[in-house]
Amino acid sequence: MSEDEKLLKEAKKLPWEDRLLHKNWKVRNDANIDLAALCDSITDPKDPRLREFGSFFKKTVADSNAPVQEKALDALIAYLRAADADAGRYAKEVCDAIVAKCLTGRPKTVEKSQAVFMLWVELEAVDAFLDAMEKAIKNKVAKAVVPAIDVMFQALSEFGAKIVPPKRILKMLPELFDHQDQNVRASSKGLTLELCRWIGKDPVKSILFEKMRDTMKKELEAELVNVSGSARPSRKIRSEQDKEPEQEALAEVVGSGPIEESVADVPQAIDEYELVDPIDILTPLEKSGFWDGVKATKWSERKDAVAELTRLASVKRIAPGDFTEICRTLKKLITDVNIAVAVEAIQAIGNLARGLRTNFSGNSRYLLPVLLEKLKEKKPALNESLIQTLQAMHKAGCLNLADVVEDVKVAVKNKVPLVRSLTLNWVTYCIETSNKAVVLKLHKDYVPICMESLNDGTPEVRDAAFSALAAIAKLVGMRPLERSLEKLDDVRKKKLSEMIGGSGSGLPSGTNSAPVQTSGGSLPSMEASEGSFVRKSAASMLSGKKPAQTAPVNKKGVPVKLNASKKGDGAGQLKALKPVENEDVEPADMSLEEIESRLDSLIRADTISQLKSTAWKERLEAIAAFKEQVEGIQDLDQSVEIFIRLLCVVPGWNEKNVQVQQQVIEVITHIASTAKKFPKKCVVLCLLGISERVADIKTRAPAMKCLTTFSEAVGPGFIFERVYKIMKEHKNPKVLSEGILWMVSAVEDFGVSHLKLKDLIDFCKDTGLQSSAAATRNATIKLIGALHKYVGPDIKGFLTDVKPALLSALDVEYEKNPYEGASAVPKKAVKPSESTLSVAGGIDGLPREDISGKVTPALLKSLESPDWKVRLESIEAVNKILEEANKRIQPTGTVELLGGLRGRLYDSNKNLVMATLATIGGVASAMGPAVEKSSKGILSDVLKCLGDNKKHMRECTLATLDTWVTAVQLDKVVPYIASALMDAKLGAEGRKDLFDWLSRQLSGLSNFSDAVYLLKPAASAMTDKSSDVRKAAEACMTEILKVSGQETITKNLKDIHGPSLAIVLERLRPPGAFHDSFESARTVSTALASKNSSKVGKSTSNGVLKHGNRALSSRVNSTKGSRPETVMTVQDIAVQSQALLNVKDSNKEDRERLIIRRFKFEELRFEQIQELENDVVKYFREDLQRRLLSTDFKKQVDGIEMLQKALPSIRKEVIELLDILLRWFVLRFCESNTTCLLKVLEFLPELFDTLRAEGYTMTESEAAIFLPCLIEKSGHNIEKVREKMRELTKQIVHAYSATKAFPYILEGLRSKNNRTRIECVDLVGYLIDNHGTEVGGQLKSLQIVASLTAERDGEIRKAALNTLATGYKILGEDIWRYVGKLTDAQKSMLDDRFKWKAREMDKRKEGKPGEARAALRRSVREYGSEIAEQSGEVSRSISGPIFTRESYPHAELHMERHPIPRTLSPVNGPTDWNEALEVISYGSPEQSVEGMKVVCHELTQATNDPESSGMDDIVKDADRLVSCLASKVAKTFDFSLTGASSRSCKYVLNTLMQTFQNKRLAHAVKESTLDVLITELLLWLLDERVPRMDDGSQLLKALNVLMLKILDNAERTSSFVVLINLLRPLDPSRWPSPAQNETAAIRNQKFSDLVVKCLIKLTKVLQSTIFDVDLDRILQSIHVYLQELGMDEIRRRAGADDKPLRMVKTVLHELVKFRGTAIKGHLSMVPIDMEPQPIILAYIDLNLQTLAAARMLTPSGPVGQTHWGDSAANNPSPATHSADSQLKQELAAIFKKIGDKQTCSIGLYELYRITQLYPKVDIFSQLQNASEAFRTYIRDGLAQMEKNAAAGRTPSSLPMSTPPPAITLPSPKFAPLSPVQTNSLNDAKSLNLRAEPTNFSLPPSHTDEDIATNGIISRSLTSDHYSSERSDRYPSGVTSGTLDAIRERMKSIQLAAADGSGAENPVQSGVLPMDEKALSGLQARMERLKSGSIEPL
Repeated sequence: MSEDEKLLKEAKKLPWEDRLLHKNWKVRNDANIDLAALCDSITDPKDPRLREFGSFFKKTVADSNAPVQEKALDALIAYLRAADADAGRYAKEVCDAIVAKCLTGRPKTVEKSQAVFMLWVELEAVDAFLDAMEKAIKNKVAKAVVPAIDVMFQALSEFGAKIVPPKRILKMLPELFDHQDQNVRASSKGLTLELCRWIGKDPVKSILFEKMRDTMKKELEAELVNVSGSARPSRKIRSEQDKEPEQEALAEVVGSGPIEESVADVPQAIDEYELVDPIDILTPLEKSGFWDGVKATKWSERKDAVAELTRLASVKRIAPGDFTEICRTLKKLITDVNIAVAVEAIQAIGNLARGLRTNFSGNSRYLLPVLLEKLKEKKPALNESLIQTLQAMHKAGCLNLADVVEDVKVAVKNKVPLVRSLTLNWVTYCIETSNKAVVLKLHKDYVPICMESLNDGTPEVRDAAFSALAAIAKLVGMRPLERSLEKLDDVRKKKLSEMIGGSGSGLPSGTNSAPVQTSGGSLPSMEASEGSFVRKSAASMLSGKKPAQTAPVNKKGVPVKLNASKKGDGAGQLKALKPVENEDVEPADMSLEEIESRLDSLIRADTISQLKSTAWKERLEAIAAFKEQVEGIQDLDQSVEIFIRLLCVVPGWNEKNVQVQQQVIEVITHIASTAKKFPKKCVVLCLLGISERVADIKTRAPAMKCLTTFSEAVGPGFIFERVYKIMKEHKNPKVLSEGILWMVSAVEDFGVSHLKLKDLIDFCKDTGLQSSAAATRNATIKLIGALHKYVGPDIKGFLTDVKPALLSALDVEYEKNPYEGASAVPKKAVKPSESTLSVAGGIDGLPREDISGKVTPALLKSLESPDWKVRLESIEAVNKILEEANKRIQPTGTVELLGGLRGRLYDSNKNLVMATLATIGGVASAMGPAVEKSSKGILSDVLKCLGDNKKHMRECTLATLDTWVTAVQLDKVVPYIASALMDAKLGAEGRKDLFDWLSRQLSGLSNFSDAVYLLKPAASAMTDKSSDVRKAAEACMTEILKVSGQETITKNLKDIHGPSLAIVLERLRPPGAFHDSFESARTVSTALASKNSSKVGKSTSNGVLKHGNRALSSRVNSTKGSRPETVMTVQDIAVQSQALLNVKDSNKEDRERLIIRRFKFEELRFEQIQELENDVVKYFREDLQRRLLSTDFKKQVDGIEMLQKALPSIRKEVIELLDILLRWFVLRFCESNTTCLLKVLEFLPELFDTLRAEGYTMTESEAAIFLPCLIEKSGHNIEKVREKMRELTKQIVHAYSATKAFPYILEGLRSKNNRTRIECVDLVGYLIDNHGTEVGGQLKSLQIVASLTAERDGEIRKAALNTLATGYKILGEDIWRYVGKLTDAQKSMLDDRFKWKAREMDKRKEGKPGEARAALRRSVREYGSEIAEQSGEVSRSISGPIFTRESYPHAELHMERHPIPRTLSPVNGPTDWNEALEVISYGSPEQSVEGMKVVCHELTQATNDPESSGMDDIVKDADRLVSCLASKVAKTFDFSLTGASSRSCKYVLNTLMQTFQNKRLAHAVKESTLDVLITELLLWLLDERVPRMDDGSQLLKALNVLMLKILDNAERTSSFVVLINLLRPLDPSRWPSPAQNETAAIRNQKFSDLVVKCLIKLTKVLQSTIFDVDLDRILQSIHVYLQELGMDEIRRRAGADDKPLRMVKTVLHELVKFRGTAIKGHLSMVPIDMEPQPIILAYIDLNLQTLAAARMLTPSGPVGQTHWGDSAANNPSPATHSADSQLKQELAAIFKKIGDKQTCSIGLYELYRITQLYPKVDIFSQLQNASEAFRTYIRDGLAQMEKNAAAGRTPSSLPMSTPPPAITLPSPKFAPLSPVQTNSLNDAKSLNLRAEPTNFSLPPSHTDEDIATNGIISRSLTSDHYSSERSDRYPSGVTSGTLDAIRERMKSIQLAAADGSGAENPVQSGVLPMDEKALSGLQARMERLKSGSIEPL
C-alpha cells in the first residue's frame, strides 16, 4: 500500500469538514467524490446530514486545485438535488464563492458552476442568485461575465419570468450594452431578446432603448424580427415538482385530465408597471413653480402649470407621496372657466391615477363626484379627456365598483341626460373590465340603478342602461338576475337577450377551454432536475433560432438519478450540445480510407479503384458501373451520405472530363430523387461543385436538373440560402448569371412559399442588379419578374432605389409576368417530410419590417412638443420610417406610435391634424389587417375630424377612411362610423360627407349584412334639419337597404322609433314586404320584438323574417381596396349580354297617370326619388343603374356616356322610358354638380334630336316632369350652363309645342331667381317672334312681361322691353291691348322702345310692325274657303262599306304618335305647312279644321305638279302629317259625339284620303304610324255610336273607303306586319268607351274579324305583289305571333276554329306556294337555331309537303326537310339540295325561257337579275354545249338589260335572297289591279258575291264562309256618283306573271266585255271589271311586247 493510499484510508476516518479542508489535494478530492455519492444516496430532503453538509461548500468550491474544485462542484450538484428549499440559507455565500473562483476557470468548471446556479434557482434561492450575478457582471475579466449572462439567460428561459424577476435583470443590462468586449455585448443582446419573449417587446423597448447607443438599437431591432410568440417555462421549481405526483394520482382517480395543468401553465402577462422604478415628481413639481402658476389670473399660466404636472405624471410609475393638496387644487381647476385649463387638469388626474395606482385610491374617490358632474359639458376635447381619465382610474385600480356605488346613484339622477348616459357607459366599462366575483357580489347594487334608468325619457340613457345590464349578464349569467329582471316587459327582455347573445360568446370561457399553444407546438415535458444539464448561450438568440428544448423526463415525473462515476469522470458526460440543425447541415471531414471502409460491399472494389484512375476512359467506365450498381440498390437511405462523399472525393469536383462530370451529376440526381430522405449535409457537399457545373454550357442542363432535384428533396429555401454566398464570392461571372437563371426556373417550379423573400430581394438588389455583367443583370431582371407573378406589384416598393434604366426594364418584365396571386400554382412540390421545415417565411408574401426600434421615446415625446415645428418634424419622421420600411411594417411597437398620433388629431394647428390623418392612413396601409388591434379605437378620433368646418380637413379624413377600409375591410369600420353618425358634435357637413362616403362604399357591394348597424343613424339623419344631410342619408339608406337582407332589416326595425321608422318603412314598401301604413308597421315591429327568442327562426306572417339571428352572419367582402374601374368592371362584363333598357314590363300609361301636372317647379320629395330609383332598378341594366344611382358624379357621367353611345340602337326603348329618364335629369338639375350638369346638357339635345328623327314628341305628362325644372334652373349662375339651357329650351319648344310650353315659361316669370326671370322674358320674346300664331291665344300673358318694366333690376327691365318690342314687331299697335294697365312712366318707356323698333325694321326693310301677321290671316282665309268647298263636296259623295271603333284612351300615350314639326321658315313661305300641322296637332277640333284646309291646299298643288320640289318636301313630312291626323281622329270623333258638328271629322278623313291617294306619300308613312292609324280607323268602324252622330252614315262610308285606300296604297310589308300584330287581343284600355252590352271577348272577336278581312284583301293579290314585299319581316311577324300562342294554344284554337289563327296559316300557305322552297331563304329574322325549334318551321315544312304532293310546286330541296340550319339559303351542304344545285335548276329554267320566243325577254331579265345577285357565278359555264350564236345572243341581251337599269327603267334590287322562279312585269302605264280597290267601285250587288280569281285559290284552312264577303264590310251603303268619279280618276291596272298569263287574262277581259253579265259577276271569270280605256291600253301594250318594239319594263 502506497503512502497516498494510506493517507486516503486514514483520512476517511476524519470528520467531513477535516477531509474537505485537508491540506492534501487528493484527500480533498476523494472527500468530494464520497460526499457526492452520499448525497446521491439520500432520498429524504429532511435528512439531518444535509443540514450538516450545507456549510462546507462555500470553502470547497473555492479550492485552489482545479480538479478538486470540479469534484467539489459535483458534490454540490448532488447535494442540491437531494436537498429542499431549506438549503437556500447557504445560497448567498456559496454563490458568491462560485462567482469569485469558478467562473474564470476551465470550461467544464464554468459549465458545472452554471448548473449549480440553475439548481439554486430551482430551490427558490433566486435573490441570492441574482445578487451573485450583479457581482459577476462587474468582473473585469470578460471571460467571467459571459457565463454569468448565459446562466441568467438560461434561468429565465427555463423557469420563466414568474420565478426569475425580469426587473432586476433589466437593471443589469444597460451597463452591459456598453461593455468593451463584443462577446459580452452579444450575450447581453441575446438576454434582451429572451426578455422580450417573456415580457413583450414594448416594455423592454421603453425601459432599455433609451439607455442604448444607436448602433445597439439598430442591431437589436433587426434581431427582434425573429422573436415571435409567447414563451412558457420548461422547468419547475422543486416545490412544484413535489406536487406533481399528487396531482397525477388525483387526476387518475377523478379523470379530469391535464386541464388544470394546462391552465396553470398559461403564462401570465407581466405588468410593465412592476418592472420600472418609481419616480418622485413632488420635488421637481415644487421647483417648477406649480403652486404659483395654478393661482395665476391668466388662463395660459394656469394651463402651463397644470401641463407641467401632466408631463411629470406621465411617467410609468410615480413614487407614493402626499398628493392631497394637489388633488384639491385640481378639483378646483376641473371647474375652471377656461376649457383648456379644465382639460389639462383632467388629463393630469388621469396620469396620476396611472402612475400611482392603488396609492391614488383615496384621492380618486374624492375627485370622482366632480368628474361625473363635469360630464355635462358637450365640448369634444373635454368629454374625451373625462372619459379617458375615468376609465384610467378604474383600470389602474384606484377605484372599484364597490367604491363608486353611491356616486353613481347620484350621477344617474342628474338633471342633464348626458351625465346620466355617460355615467352608465363608464359603469359598463368598469363591469366589463372587472372580476366576475366582484360583479357577482355587487350586481344587486347596480341592477336597480340600471332598471330605473330603463324608464328614462332619453334614448341614450336607456341604451346605456341596457348596455350595463347586458355587461352584468354576460359576466355572471342570467340566473342571478332573474328576480331583478322580472319587471321588464317582453320587448326589453328580448332586446337584452339579443344584446347578450349578439356581442360575442355570451358567457366567459370556463376552465375547459383549450390551452393556449406556442408557435413551437405543444408544451414539452418538464425537465427533471436530475437530467443532463444543457448549456445555453445567450448569444445563440442572435441567429434567430429558438433555444433547444431540454430532454424530457419520464411520464410520472419521477426524478432520474445521474450515476456519477466513482472514478471522478461522471460529470464528464455533461457536454455542450450543438443545435441539431447545425449538426445535420455542416458535414464533417472524412478521409477516403474511412469512406471506403464504410462502403462495405455496396460497391465493388474494382469500381472504386477505377474511379481513382488517371485514364479518363477508365473513370468513365467506372462511373457508369457505379451508376448501375447504385440503381440496383433497393434501399438507398442508409447509404446516401457515403455515396455522395465518395463521388465528391473520386472522381471529385475537379474532374476535367465532361462525360465523367455528366455521369457524376446524373448519379447524384438519381440518388437525391430516389432516397426517401436526402440529408442537407449531402447538399452542402455537392453545392459548390454543382454551381460551377451550371456555369459550364456542356454540363449546365444536368446540373440545373440536379439543383431542382435537391430543391424537391430539402426545399428551395435551403438551396437558395447556400447558393447566395457561393455566387457572390465565386470568381467566375457565369456562376452568378447562370445560377440566377436557375433561380428563375426554381421560382416558376416551386413558387415563393418556401423562400425568404427579403433575403432574395436583397440578393437581387445588392448582387444581381449591381453586377457589371449584362447577362447577370438581365437574369436578375427575369428573376424579379418571376417573383412579381407570385407577390404582385408590392415588390416595387423594395426596389425604389434601383437605377431608372433598370426600373424601366423591370416594368417591361412585370408586364410579361402579370400578378396571378393565388391562381399561380407551383409546378413542383417539396417532399412532405421536409416541406414544413423548408418554409422560410415566404408564405405570407413580402416581408414586413419591425419598426418598433425606430419608434423611440424621443420620437413619441417630440410628438407632444409645444413647438409646432417639432411636432411636424416628428410626423414627417414617422412618414420617413414608413418609406424606409417599404410601406410594409409589423404591428410591433405601433401601439405607442398610434397613441402619439392620436394626440395630434386634437392639435390646435389644423395643418398638423391633416398631416396626422395622412400619416395614420399610411400606417394602416403599411400594416394591413393587423392595424385594427394596434389602433385601440383611434378610428373614433379620426372620425371626429369630420366635425371640422373646413372642407379640406374633411376630405383628408375621408381619404384616411379609404385607406383604413382597404386595410381592414368595411365591416371592421362600420361600428365606429355608426357611433360617429349619432354624435351631434359631428356637424351637418361632416355627417353629409360621411353618408356620401358610405354610399360610395356600399354601392360596390352586393351583400353586406353589417350595413344594418347603419340603419338607425341613417334613419335618424333622414329627419335632420339640414337638407344636405337628409339627401345624403336618403342615398345612403338606399344602399343600406340594397345590401342588407330584408330579414336583417326587419329584425332591426325595433331599434328605430318615431318618424325615422315611418321613413324606413316607406322605403321598404315597394317590394311589398311590409304593411302599407306606419301604424301597422309599428305593430309588426312590436310583434317581432315581443316574440320569444325560440321563435325567431320561424317565418312571420309577412314572409320576411326567416333565419333569425343568423342574418348578421352572412357577409360578402368586396374586392379589397380596389376602387371601381371607370371603364368596365367585372360586374359590368357579366351583364353585357343583357339589354341596356328592359321595356318588357313597362307600362308608361300607368306611370304617367300618377304624374301631377303643375307648371310651377317643386323640389323632388323623398318618395318621388325613391320611386325613381325603383323604376331605374326595374328597367335599366345593372351596370347602368349602378352608375345612374351612384352619388359619385363621375359614375353618373359614365352612365350618361353609356346612354349616349347606345342611343342610336335603343331609340324605341328610350321613348318608352322617357319619363323615367326625364325624372332622373331633373334630379341631376337639382343637385347642380356642374360636371354632371354639363354632361346632361350635352346629352339632352342629342336625345331630342333622336326623338324628332323617330317622329316622337313629349307627352303632356313628360313635359310636366321636365319643363318646370328646366325653366326654373335656366337662371343658373354659370353663363355656359345658361346658354346650353337656353338652346335646349328652344329645341324643346320646337319638338313639343310652343302653345303648351308657353304656360311653363310664364310660370318662370314668377321665379324668385332674377336670372331665371330674365331668361323666361327672353324666351317669351323668342316664342312671339318665331311661333306667333301658336301662342296667339295666350298673348294676354304679356301683362306679366309688361309689369316687369317697373322692376328695380335694370337687366330685367331691359329684357322685358326687348320682348315687348318683339311683340310690337309681330302684332303692331294691337300689342297695347295685351299689356294691361301701365303707369305713365312705363307707357313712355314702351312707346320709345316701339318707335326704336319701327325704325330698326324700316332700316332692315322688314316691313311695318304687324304686317306679317295680317298676311298670314289673309292666306289662311283664302285657302280655307277653297278647301272647304272641296272637302264638303267630297264628303257628301263618299260611299262604301264602313267600320266601327271606340277611340284610343289618349293618342298621346302611344310611342310614336306625335311627329316633331320642322323648323319654321319665314311667314309667307312653307311656314303655312308647319303652322298648319301645329294647329292640327294642338288646336281644338274646330281650330284644326283651318290647319287641314292649308294642308289640303298644299297637297293639291303638289299633286298637280308632281315634278316640283314641293312634293319632295311633303313626302319628307308625310309620316309627320299622318301621325298628326291619326292622333286627331279620336279627338274629332269624341268632340262630335258630344253633340257638336261632324265637320272636323269629315275634314280629318278627307285629308287622310288625299294623303293616301298618292302612292309616294302613302309609302312614306312609317309602320308605327300606320299601326296607330289602322287601329284608330278599325275601332271607330266598330263603334256603335258613330251612326247616331251628325252625318254618321257618311262618316262610316268615308272610314270604309279610307281603309280600302290605305290597304291599296300603303307599303305592303308594313300593312301585313301591322295587321298580323293586330290579330292579338286588343288592350281594353284602347277602346274609347266601355262596353255596354258586350263582353270584352265579343268586342275583340269583332275587331279580329275586321283585321282578318283586311288580311284577306292583301293576301288575294299576294301573287302579284310577292316581290314587292319584304318576306323576311312578314315571316318574322308570323313567327312572333305563333310563338306567343304556343303549341298548346294553337291546338286548342284549331279545335275551336279560330279565325285569326287560320288567317295567319293562310298567309303562310300562300307565301310558301308562291316562293316554294326558296321561302327558306327569307328566315333571316327568325331564330331558326333556337331550342325548341320555332313553330313556323314546322308549318313551312307541312305546306311544302302538301303542295309538292299536289304538284302545285317543284321543291328545290327534299320534302320534309327539318334541319333548317342547313337549308339552301343559309349553309350549303352536299347532303341536301344546296344553293348551288338550286341555282343550276333556276338557270336551266331561265335558259329554257330564253330559248322560247314568247318568253325570251322575261328570261333575259331574270338572267340579268341572277348576275346582279350572284356576281361571282359564271353563267357561261352552263352553256358549254350551246352554240356560239346563242351565247352571243345572251351577252347582247344582258348588256341591253344593264343599259335599261342604268336608265332607271328597272328596279335596282328586289327584296329576295334567291332568284325568282317567275318575274313580275308591272305595267308602265297602269297601277296594279287590286281587288280591294275594285270592290269599292262595284255596285251593291257585288258585295255579297265570292271574289276568287281562277288563278288564285286559298288553302283548305279557309272555308267559303270566311271569304263570302268581298269587301271589308260591317254595313253597306252605295253612291253611284262617288264610284264613277273614283273610276275615272283612278284607272285600274293589271298584274301578270308571264306573257302566257297575260294572254289568258286578256281573253278573260274580252269575254267579260262581250258578256254583259261580266260586270255583275266578275268573280266567275276570275277577272275584275275594267273600263274601256284601260282595256285598250293593255291590248296595245301586248301588241308591242309581241313585236319586241319596246322593252318589257
